[in-house]
Amino acid sequence: MTENELSKLFLDIAFKIHTALGPGLLESAYENILCYELDKNNIPFEKQIDVPIRYDNQIFSNAFRADLPR
Repeated sequence: MTENELSKLFLDIAFKIHTALGPGLLESAYENILCYELDKNNIPFEKQIDVPIRYDNQIFSNAFRADLPR
């Protein structure tokens, strides 16, 4: 699947969810349903991945958490 095909599928899924549920839910609800749809469509993903951030010569291993980084 090309990047364009994957992007279109992802956006179609996001619009489907938003149309069905509307605005106003917590992010976690949309994220869980999006993960369900991605899994249903055999699209690999990772959820809530810690991204280390370097600041002042220190590494903060869990300073940022990416929702769906892939």
